[in-house]
Amino acid sequence: MMHDILPTLLHQTLFGGVAAAGFGILFNFGWRDLVWCALCGALALAVRTLGTEAGWPLEAASFVAAASVGGAGRLLRAGLGVAGNALAVAGCIPMIPGSFATQAIFGLFTLSLQPAPGNTQVVTTSVEFMVRVAFTIAAIGAGLLMTTHLLRRRDF
Repeated sequence: MMHDILPTLLHQTLFGGVAAAGFGILFNFGWRDLVWCALCGALALAVRTLGTEAGWPLEAASFVAAASVGGAGRLLRAGLGVAGNALAVAGCIPMIPGSFATQAIFGLFTLSLQPAPGNTQVVTTSVEFMVRVAFTIAAIGAGLLMTTHLLRRRDF
């Protein structure tokens, strides 16, 4: 069974790392930090892929993946510096479901061109995709936020 998922896992891990490093460039991270961005993105997509392959919904797998990246960033904070949270965010951005967002927007464009009463299927599909995008983004944010607060160092 593991050999069936291995190509998908390697693909997601590699391109998750590349995408996260690209977002690190957009965020003006230094060259040293781009490696950490890539590692965060690779971890995020690897965990999410394992979750979805195990039958979890996309939102749940994204939550666990974001919590994993956030936790790793907090635990490695000494090596990452103050940018640990920013690196975790850059690593999680590739998990945003762009294809669902695109399908929702195209559905809304279709509704704007045709009268709504005959398009109940288009309305239903568009709303479903919008809700999945919103819940996935919320799950990513919750995963990052929870690990940040649960693993916060308390210096008195």
